[in-house]
Amino acid sequence: MAKIAIISDSTSDLTLETIEKYNIRILPLRVIYTDGEYRDRVDITPEEIYSRFKEEIPTTSLPSPQDTTELFNKLKQEGYTHVIVVTISSGISGTMNMIRNIADSYEGLSFEIIDSKSLTMGAGFAIIEGAKELEKAHDFEKAVNRIKEVLKKTKVYYVVQTLEYLKKGGRIGKVEGTIGELLNIKPIISINEDGVYYSYKKIRGRSRSIEELFEIIKEKAKETLVNIAVAHGDAFEESQELFKKVKGLKNIKEAVFTQISPVLVVHTGPGLIGIVVSEA
Repeated sequence: MAKIAIISDSTSDLTLETIEKYNIRILPLRVIYTDGEYRDRVDITPEEIYSRFKEEIPTTSLPSPQDTTELFNKLKQEGYTHVIVVTISSGISGTMNMIRNIADSYEGLSFEIIDSKSLTMGAGFAIIEGAKELEKAHDFEKAVNRIKEVLKKTKVYYVVQTLEYLKKGGRIGKVEGTIGELLNIKPIISINEDGVYYSYKKIRGRSRSIEELFEIIKEKAKETLVNIAVAHGDAFEESQELFKKVKGLKNIKEAVFTQISPVLVVHTGPGLIGIVVSEA
């Protein structure tokens, strides 16, 4: 009988409760300072990164091939036969390609590597639904298909306090970032079908941009039952306020409040508020 594991990288922002409930294995990306490397959510927290921003903005890197191989070895030793891996968008990170390269030459496990073309709970909701399908049917193909189905029905939107970090990381153009800062434009950033960041809408001012996030959820939930997540990076109070408003809307099946991973904090800086909307 097949024994099936689900792996996510650390950017899916699944809560610890969810990880433990569904026995989801997490492969950490890495945060790199001049004094060393730290595994995402294992050796370093978002708060530690915020506190060090003034002295150094770190870089990030993929999960190490060693960590990846060790996790595969562990699963094989535990009797697993099949592995579903869901990764951060290949348009944002090389994580998927690295894992696929190792999986292609790894013997003893059958793999399905899924590019979420998303991040945070944009991947997280699909992973949860895949885990539920596994519990129900214990069928590898059904779980894979369920994950892919949910990914198609899920969108991510977020706003940042400053465009400086996205600009430094090459996630948006330097000219666009500089003009945006001068005009106090807070774009709503989303991810397109290729899994790449784009400006969904340009809003002037922080409070109006957060209000626009609420309006996006409100519009999506008008006629359709949805799962939603509110994620933050050093913006707890503002995001909690948004979360409370969202929970009061009709057609909300599941509402999740989470904190973005340290790796994502590096690229967005403090002050991020994001939403994920997934048709239930």
